[in-house]
Amino acid sequence: MRPYELTLTAAAEAIGSRHLSPVELVDSVLGRIEEVQPRLNAYAAVIAGQARVAAREAADEIASGRRRGPLHGIPLGLKDLIDVAGTATAAGSRVRAGHLARRDSTVAARLLAAGAVLVGKTHTHEFAYGLTTPQTGNARDPGRVAGGSSGGSAVAVAAGAATFALGTDTGGSIRVPAALNGVVGLKPTYGLVPRTGVTSLSWSLDHVGPVTRTVADAALVLPVLGGYDPGDPASVTAPRAEEPAAAGTDLTGLRVGVPVDYFFDHVDPEVEAAVRQAIGRLQELGAHLVDVETPMAHHVRAAHWGLMVPEATAYHEHTLRAVPELYQADVRVLLEAGELMPAGDYLRAQRARTLMRQAWARLLDEVDVVAAPTVPATAVPAGSDTVTWPDGTVETVSDAYVRLCAPANLTGLPSLTLPVGPDSAGLPIGMQLTGRPFAEGLLLRAGRVYEETRPALEAAPVA
Repeated sequence: MRPYELTLTAAAEAIGSRHLSPVELVDSVLGRIEEVQPRLNAYAAVIAGQARVAAREAADEIASGRRRGPLHGIPLGLKDLIDVAGTATAAGSRVRAGHLARRDSTVAARLLAAGAVLVGKTHTHEFAYGLTTPQTGNARDPGRVAGGSSGGSAVAVAAGAATFALGTDTGGSIRVPAALNGVVGLKPTYGLVPRTGVTSLSWSLDHVGPVTRTVADAALVLPVLGGYDPGDPASVTAPRAEEPAAAGTDLTGLRVGVPVDYFFDHVDPEVEAAVRQAIGRLQELGAHLVDVETPMAHHVRAAHWGLMVPEATAYHEHTLRAVPELYQADVRVLLEAGELMPAGDYLRAQRARTLMRQAWARLLDEVDVVAAPTVPATAVPAGSDTVTWPDGTVETVSDAYVRLCAPANLTGLPSLTLPVGPDSAGLPIGMQLTGRPFAEGLLLRAGRVYEETRPALEAAPVA
């Protein structure tokens, strides 16, 4: 196995036991970037020279007994919304041409302090306002969408062009591309991971979280990211998280909610079959399945758009008026639509979210996690505008991809996606587990038990 193929967990163990040098690992990942970048285009910028210097420094520190932890010497990709001092944060837009960050974002500072090695900034849908990342190809089939808006991060991890990466999630933008590329994505509880120095799409819905190859990898990254930061008004001092136990093979006592509505409405039959099979596997491992109804399901889409659209427009108010021609057409039309939204609609969306949070809290008193598809369809061909369901219903690709992820953004609940199988074309299918606030440890444990006991997945090879 070549170093770039290692999971974060395996790479950390190899570095810790001195069987692998950070220099070897970073060189392998940079070589992989050179190999796949022309056809996948996961990166907006690669900083190979700086990465090699950092890898050498990490190797020297570890050799002298000063290992900082499991992320020391591990190659990292950061979504091109996340500031690193002296590095461009273009946010996928001509509006940001020539922009250089003056200081590190909080999450970048924490990862770099833990010894992670930045290899580059990954592509995003412009200002994270979209679900496809059109400039990037899917890791399994470059002719299909990568998912968005953290498409570059998911593709880089899936292709071995980063050992792990960070993305942001406002309506599924970590989980959607993770699911479509066959990797793991975690949207933490709102407020757990600070967003200081991260370009905003919608401040009341935005989250930052890891994209990794395995659930065990995500469990290594999250503790470094979390923690109070006064620079983020939404940051909270979270209760001490329970450490995810060793996976083992037992989920006895775990109550898994299985939605009878919404999450399985207008879902591709192959996606539904794979997710239901995975839920059945959770039951075989000892979990107790409980049928549940999705709280306020018919209000999800209106409440999500009712919050995101005006908040995004407010963030872009000055540049939208000064240089509207620099925005991509799909993003510009959404930003201009936000100028027409009445304040009353925004306030009604806020009220709906409050009621939704309360309803989900009641649901999560009855079950520990809710298991459902992450997205209702696998990766569509690049350039597709719509998805047509068997009953003839037509839905835009963005609406389809955001629909099942948005509830966790509206409520701020933690949500984990992990691969559960390919469709008949070999394209990955994801299942998401959603839990109580700050219950990331429980989600990660459940995900690890499933991940480490499932049969091997035979998805299409990485392109």
